[in-house]
Amino acid sequence: MSEYGKIKIKLDEVLKSRGMSKNKLSHKAEMQRTQINNYCKNEITRLDTDVLARICTALDCKIEDILEFVPPKED
Repeated sequence: MSEYGKIKIKLDEVLKSRGMSKNKLSHKAEMQRTQINNYCKNEITRLDTDVLARICTALDCKIEDILEFVPPKED
């Protein structure tokens, strides 16, 4: 983990809690399924605000529902 902490993407958790499939989100947000998979696996290195807006609109949620700041561990 970075000395500054990290941003955790909780999209997979939100989808499961809402009973929505990645395919349905992909359709509603007009995104490719592979892109959804990368967000679900936390394999994104640069967050795209347009993509986040699409996801939030499709899920009718707030940004803090899908993103979480994880502070660095102190030694």
